[in-house]
Amino acid sequence: MKTLKFKNGDELPAIGLGTWKSEDKEVKKAVKIALNNGYRHIDCAATYGNEAAVGEALAEVFAEGKVKREDVWITSKLWNNAHKKEDVIPALKNTLKDLQLDYLDLYLIHWPVAWKPEVDFPENDDDFLSLEEVPIIETWEMMLEAKKQGLTKHVGVSNFSSLKLEDLMEKTKENPELNQIELHPYLQQNKLLEFCSTHNIHVTGYSPLGSGDRAEALKADNEPSLLENSTIMKIAKKHGATAGQVLIKWSELRGNAVIPKSTNEGRIIENLESTGVNLDEDDLKAIADLDRHFRYVNGKFYDTKGNSYTNIFDDDNYSR
Repeated sequence: MKTLKFKNGDELPAIGLGTWKSEDKEVKKAVKIALNNGYRHIDCAATYGNEAAVGEALAEVFAEGKVKREDVWITSKLWNNAHKKEDVIPALKNTLKDLQLDYLDLYLIHWPVAWKPEVDFPENDDDFLSLEEVPIIETWEMMLEAKKQGLTKHVGVSNFSSLKLEDLMEKTKENPELNQIELHPYLQQNKLLEFCSTHNIHVTGYSPLGSGDRAEALKADNEPSLLENSTIMKIAKKHGATAGQVLIKWSELRGNAVIPKSTNEGRIIENLESTGVNLDEDDLKAIADLDRHFRYVNGKFYDTKGNSYTNIFDDDNYSR
């Protein structure tokens, strides 16, 4: 399997197990299946609400001795209600407690959005904290402090556009090491990938299969299916693969990491086996033509009338 190499020599396996939307019992089982079948990259987040279950799985697998902690790359993310500088490290320590770990391999700012510490998810403008109240640079400086303290080996961001990255990089001496963003053939983000590559920022793609199991409230009407796309299905048939394997392999070939989520044993194993699919130039050209700038996770849940975060991905209202 391909890996993404960091400056200090650490390597992130290109294919990981995503844990968003997985219930406790299911995610514990999924993590154990994944690790026992060759996965060495697990992607987590505090807001997923299942890190304690992931931690149980990790502890049990490590106790068996077949897989060592140092051989597994574990990522987690800082939730939006812990952006204040005094809240960042306590939030990370809570994640470490839940995951039963001494350190993370990678800690990310989940979204460039902040709200009040007591808010799990905002219901109105009063629940938000503005960019003036909690500048991203202050949150970032505490991420760097967490790295300095050895709580995480690497730090980065998630859902940052090139403008937001550029703004942060102008204010810090230590740039994000990775940006986790939505990536798939309907949202190929070529310019953002080029920007990250130019600035030595690795990329992990989420929702590579289209995130069809997310809540109905987060779905658009008649949204397109990646797994049922005729081009993807034709390429899959050509290679004796599944549509999911083609989508995962496409991400791997672009040089970024990818974190398909599944709690089904067969699918988990099948996803990792995508490394053996060999897409050719004709396949890649056909997939390139599928780009329609469509987001499954469009960030509209942050749009309320009076906050600072309207049009979060396009940066039209971002104060530079």
